[in-house]
Amino acid sequence: MSVIAEIIDTLENKLEKLLNKTKKIEQNNQELRLEIQKAAAIIQKQSQQIEALQKQYDTLKMANSLLGSEDNKRETKLKINSLIREIDYCIAQLSD
Repeated sequence: MSVIAEIIDTLENKLEKLLNKTKKIEQNNQELRLEIQKAAAIIQKQSQQIEALQKQYDTLKMANSLLGSEDNKRETKLKINSLIREIDYCIAQLSD
């Protein structure tokens, strides 16, 4: 009978250790999920900042070429022509 009791005690100890490991793993998993959420938020914020900076860069490039820079003259002319076409289209729509 004592052999069976020892086996039961051993199983209980192993089961308790297994449950403790499971709890630790679940806690670690939850912490990792929180880190992933934080990282995703940071990535989204940085993406928005990159987009805003890209728009600023494009605006500054346009302004620089309007001030007489030779580097971006072609792009500026294309942009101005595009804006003129849009304005003409709007005027045509208003005329109808």
